[in-house]
Amino acid sequence: MFKAELFEIIANGENSGVEFKRDDIRPEQLAKEIVALANFQGGRVLLGVEDDGTIAGIQRDNLEEWVMNVIQDKVHPLILPFYEEIKIDEDSTVAVISLPQGISKPYVVRDGGAEKVYIRVGSTSRLATREQQMRLFELGGMLHSELMPVPRTDISCLDEARLQNYLKDFIKDPEIPHTPDEWEKRLLGLGFLVDANDKVYCSIAGLVLFGKNPRSYLKQSGIRLFVFADQDKEYNARLDIILDAPMVGRWDLTGDRKQLIDGGIIERFIEQATPFFSRELPELDKHFRREIEWLYPMDAIREIVVNALAHRDWTRSVDIEIAIYSDRFEVISPGALQNSMTVEKMTAGQRSPRNTMIMEVLRDYGYVDFRGMGIRTKVIPLMKKYNHTDPIFQATDDYLKTILPGKMGDMS
Repeated sequence: MFKAELFEIIANGENSGVEFKRDDIRPEQLAKEIVALANFQGGRVLLGVEDDGTIAGIQRDNLEEWVMNVIQDKVHPLILPFYEEIKIDEDSTVAVISLPQGISKPYVVRDGGAEKVYIRVGSTSRLATREQQMRLFELGGMLHSELMPVPRTDISCLDEARLQNYLKDFIKDPEIPHTPDEWEKRLLGLGFLVDANDKVYCSIAGLVLFGKNPRSYLKQSGIRLFVFADQDKEYNARLDIILDAPMVGRWDLTGDRKQLIDGGIIERFIEQATPFFSRELPELDKHFRREIEWLYPMDAIREIVVNALAHRDWTRSVDIEIAIYSDRFEVISPGALQNSMTVEKMTAGQRSPRNTMIMEVLRDYGYVDFRGMGIRTKVIPLMKKYNHTDPIFQATDDYLKTILPGKMGDMS
């Protein structure tokens, strides 16, 4: 780092990614700041700088060795920072500890036999709440929320007809359960039921895939669908409904064609939203009928919605939100991108499913591209070919928003 860059960082003050400290701080205090930054998006700890930005310089002998020993002794799992010292003048030097965003979250401070999880909130480091710890565990791949039990549920909350359809027709199971005990044993083995405290509940995956009324027990399992006549949200929406249904449909595969018997939430979304994805052209064709123009490639719409269902964060107690505006289609999927995934990695085709079981079942039905690369191989090329635009992805700590720009002209 050049001296000018350091001065600029100090001039901008402490923030979510920068912390100032004297170098006489206690080891556990330094560990706390390092853990909080690693659990967020990485950042820098500047040693030898006061809270107000005054450069005091470092005083401790063998500071680099001391810093590395603190990290080794008190930060778990181990994270390797980049350490450097920048000489300000003859009398003062500032040490900069640069930390990448951690990929093995949550990072903890081990001190006195206890483990504490810290996160960065603005320019301060604080103990993580229970909910924040759950999100960190999930980001680090240590918590699979789809396998968590759903309170107040049991095997009767699952649709047996859909389960039979899945076992018999989609995965060709040679032994279909008949008795209640056989069903319970099979569904426990598949992970659609879980045993918790000597009681059997539906797992989140089992309920959202095959539940009769999933939202009655898991309020975030639906889709909130809005339609607006203009480019902004309005008080009076053309459509404002919440869809509640299992993810998968029930299908008849006995003939030459795959016939839908009872739609799941994906089919019900398509049914409700399709009228708003097209418009009549003003010109008449040779049969004196007005042709229909589709404003989006429907395969791209379907792929985006399925991705939102497959990859959403089930620890977030909000529905997936889908909005159709006069100029665009938006899907907001709750939760940050999983497992150090970024928008750049996602659009490049990198795969990192959050909910592996849900993803596999959707793949069994054909809802999900077999390779798991629908964004790169389907959505992006379809939008370029059909609408001459690129999809827009906006990732935050709370959600992934996907925007598909529509064709020119409004849909009112």
